[in-house]
Amino acid sequence: MENPLWSVEGRDLRVRDARTAFFDQGAPADALVPLVGPVVKSWSRCVRSGLEAKTRSGELGPVSDSQLRETRDRNAFLLSHARGVLSHLYEQIRSTGSVVILSDGNGLVLEGLGDPDFVNRADQVALKAGAQWGEELRGTNAIGTAIAEQQPVEVVGAEHFFDCNAFLTCSASPIFDPAGQLMGVLDISGDSRSHERHTLGLVRMSAQLLEKRLFEAEFGREILVFFHPRMEYVGSLQEGVLAFNQGGELLGANRCALELLQLTRGMLRQVDFSMLFDQPFGMFVDRSVRDPHALSSLPRRHGERVYARMNMPAALVPVQRAAPAPVVAPAPRPRKSACQEGSVSFACLDTGDARMAAAIQRATRVVGKDIPLLILGESGVGKEMFAKAFHDIGPRRSAPFVALNCAAIPENLIESELFGYLGGAFTGARKEGYTGKIQQACGGTLFLDEIGDMPLNLQARLLRVLQDRVVTPLGGAKPVPVDISLVCATHRNLVRRGQDRRLPPGFVLPGQWPDSHPAVAARTQRHPRHRRQYHRHRERRHARHHRGRGRACLLRALPVAGQHPPDAQRVAGGSGLAGRR
Repeated sequence: MENPLWSVEGRDLRVRDARTAFFDQGAPADALVPLVGPVVKSWSRCVRSGLEAKTRSGELGPVSDSQLRETRDRNAFLLSHARGVLSHLYEQIRSTGSVVILSDGNGLVLEGLGDPDFVNRADQVALKAGAQWGEELRGTNAIGTAIAEQQPVEVVGAEHFFDCNAFLTCSASPIFDPAGQLMGVLDISGDSRSHERHTLGLVRMSAQLLEKRLFEAEFGREILVFFHPRMEYVGSLQEGVLAFNQGGELLGANRCALELLQLTRGMLRQVDFSMLFDQPFGMFVDRSVRDPHALSSLPRRHGERVYARMNMPAALVPVQRAAPAPVVAPAPRPRKSACQEGSVSFACLDTGDARMAAAIQRATRVVGKDIPLLILGESGVGKEMFAKAFHDIGPRRSAPFVALNCAAIPENLIESELFGYLGGAFTGARKEGYTGKIQQACGGTLFLDEIGDMPLNLQARLLRVLQDRVVTPLGGAKPVPVDISLVCATHRNLVRRGQDRRLPPGFVLPGQWPDSHPAVAARTQRHPRHRRQYHRHRERRHARHHRGRGRACLLRALPVAGQHPPDAQRVAGGSGLAGRR
């Protein structure tokens, strides 16, 4: 049951008692704070300014049209980003007898949207463009008091300093620019008899949204990092936003970021990425450029972790990933190399080593067939290069090649990355949703690196996708048809994992075939040109990963169902990941 002291009637009673004690009996403001909170501090400021509660504030007219135009010109940046927020906010309160107001940092009204029934009455108390609502002029009111207090304020009925404004209820929140300076105030005003408790929260959220838009516009040419310790808050108004230049220097941070990282504005431009997070800036940028929508788990210097995503302007992507300047050869070569810059093919990988040639031959036999390919081997031996070459020689070469490293993504994010989700599927989900890797690869090839690190329940769900050829995004009920070629790779010993029953039902594991996909260092008859080209490509692809620790990479082409070799081992029976034609 509602406490009567905090009901609408109880609030009115407290305010009347406080006004009597303050204005008629001269009670000190500190003694009245428990009754009316910070409003009484505003009353004290108004009295010290020489205002009298019984006079009419409406006699103060609006500024001239020329002054209003000049003020709007000075606040063009604020207005250009605020008009959409004003319209959206007004749609939330339409037909409630209220008006939405945007003022500058001095309390001058710049724009207003309101219900026709209330606008005429609001004009009588100057709630229109050009009106001045600074506390020193209009007494206690939401706009002026929010400027004075530098925080969201609600002023209802008789809490207004002037008696003539007692019919109003006003909720206002200050708007701060990216540098933390007061820029304006967002306000909802209406009849005090229709006061709603949620109005102040609605205004506060709208002000936060506007501040976020201002920050992103101010640093639109820089690298923006959105983060939060809780995954579901990334993409919400509670996320921290950091702005970095190309060198990783911190240029700006919104208020949420300052609180989360315990920074002050004076520390900006004195801190870089490596001082905040225990990961090289270049590594984070490279991973984010490959998949801009993916969330990364960033370790902090003090052992905590945050979830983050990056937004990089398109103009900066070539700068961040620019290739080294070409070296002019002393003489042109008459023959064209099989390895083109930026790509790799089986012709490039076939350097004369017998084991590599055998691996390529086995893979070539299943090109264009609906047979998943499994590549086994230690990290750093070129499994993704082999998968890309396999894709480029098949009929799907013009379709996407989508890669996902299952070991580089937190376990609780793999499902949304792989299957996608609809808008609003879970707390913190982007409103437009996210297309998963399976759908992104539709018509092309999906490469799942380190498949052995994928949770078993998701492996089982992946098997269902391969069997039914449909995928259902998180939060959705309608299956989406997909057509993909699947290539997997892992450094784990799947034979041992199969014996331990740690593979999903239906996973077909071939036996110990003698041929292998060897590492570069283990290959014989390497042509010097091929070796240099391979190393250059490998350095680009694995510069920040494991470097050349592998000695062999076994290629396994999973056979067609019913055509397994005599020594094939079937783990846990069934048909699935490798059993469909």
